[in-house]
Amino acid sequence: MAWFLGLGIGGIAVLALSLIFDGVLEGLFGGVLDGLFDGLLSLPVIAGFLSMFGFAGAIASGTGLGTASAAGTGVAAGAVAGWATWRFSRALMRDRTDPAPRQGDLVGTAGSVVTAIPADGYGEVLLRLAGQPVKLAARSAAPVERGAEIWVEAALSSTSVAVRRVER
Repeated sequence: MAWFLGLGIGGIAVLALSLIFDGVLEGLFGGVLDGLFDGLLSLPVIAGFLSMFGFAGAIASGTGLGTASAAGTGVAAGAVAGWATWRFSRALMRDRTDPAPRQGDLVGTAGSVVTAIPADGYGEVLLRLAGQPVKLAARSAAPVERGAEIWVEAALSSTSVAVRRVER
């Protein structure tokens, strides 16, 4: 039973190492095995197999089964855990999100003036970009008072925009 517990704890240690040294095993052979196992020999999969093998074997051994039966139970449980880890990691790798907003996405955005914009300087505006409030420096050809509704005409930099007042 002690061997099985040692393997289970070793699997947890391998999992911790996989979090620290992500992708080391995949690149260990210089790309020779690329695509051959499609992630089956990744550290998280090996850690899932090893820890489940050890802990399931220890439980089976503790119930009075022989060592061979406990090892068989551990192999079966480890194979299921390794397969589940592989499937879960593949699902996570395929999960794509929307692209991050870019500077050009600011053009055409409506917002309001937070700090008045003088004709020859900068003020501040509050815009909504991808649903999040963004406060940026703003220039305008004409002075714009605080609270006025504005429209972004151009993105001058990643932190400043050129705006015009919206007339209603």
